[in-house]
Parts: sequence; C-alpha cells; structure tokens
Amino acid sequence: MELDVPPQPRLSFRVFAWLCIATMLLAALAELAMGRRLFSASGRILLWVSDVNGPENSQQTFDWYSFSHVIHGMALYWFARILGRAKWPVGAALLFTVVAESAWEVLENSSWVIDRYRQTLAAGYVGDSVYNSMCDVLCCVAGFALARKLPVAATIALIILMEVGVAFVIRDNLTLNVIMLLHPFEGIKQWQQGAGPG
Repeated sequence: MELDVPPQPRLSFRVFAWLCIATMLLAALAELAMGRRLFSASGRILLWVSDVNGPENSQQTFDWYSFSHVIHGMALYWFARILGRAKWPVGAALLFTVVAESAWEVLENSSWVIDRYRQTLAAGYVGDSVYNSMCDVLCCVAGFALARKLPVAATIALIILMEVGVAFVIRDNLTLNVIMLLHPFEGIKQWQQGAGPG
C-alpha cells in the first residue's frame, strides 16, 4: 500500500530575498566589528572611481574591480545550478550566491588578505569600506541576474570582454588578482607596475 506524501511547500522568492538582505547585513556588521570604515574616510559618496591607486578606490559605489564581482555572480549562478542539479528554485540559488559572496567580502577584508594584497602590488591597500563591500555584493547579484537571462555563450563572451577590457585599462583583473593572491609572479608584478611589455 502506497502512502500519498503531500508535496513539501517551497519557500517563496520573497523569503529568499529577505534572507539575502539578512546575510548582507550580517556581513556588514562583521566587517564593522573587524574595524572596517562604514564609508570612505573622505566622507564623500561617489558613484564611480577610476583611479585604482587613489584613496577612493575600494571605498565608493563602483570602481574597476566592480566588474570582477559581476563575474563572481555569473560563476556562482552556474555553480549553484550544478550544485543544485538545476532543481533549486532561483531564490535558493540567489541565496547561495549572496552567502558565498558575502563570506568572501568578509574574508577579503581580513588582516591576512589585506596584508597579502599589500605584499603583491597594492602597497597602500587598506581594505574596502563597508559601503563598497555591500555594493560589490550587489554587483555579484547583477552578474547572477545576467547569467540567468543570457545564453551561456553570451555570458562567456561577456566575461572575456570584461577581463580583457579591465586588464587593458588597469593592468589587473579577476584572473590576475587570484593568481597574485595565491602565488605572486615577479613578471606579472613588473607588468602591472608598467615595467613589462604592454
């Protein structure tokens, strides 16, 4: 005799959205507890900062590294699809993405990672403001939304375009950032400082 098992109710997208907001709030509070500034030391709020070596980089709404966080969102969308075997509701995949990106933002603003960045190229790097960090998470969410709507080929093309474009403009990008964080190469460092080819 087979028992009829009622279908399990699924959480609505609104519930997942509130969980995403709660995750970001917890990450922001963790960064404040770690000594991160809420906003830039200048007291200004800017929409865009183009000078990667200036004091406002990683302090304001968007900068050249915002593109890296869009790519994070694209990659995390596909990772969530694989992890959930394409059965997770979009809200669950989004929550997974926001949790992963928020955790990275907290780790990225730890003393260990900041010191690691200082040892490679960004000698004056002081970490993100909490405001910038949360804007990075929102850039990740934008990348998630793009990957969900675009064909795979278009997503890959967009990632390549962003990586090549940012590397051309500032001699850095997500790929180089990861390489230099894990294992600094002197040749890359010299090129990033303008001493190498390019």
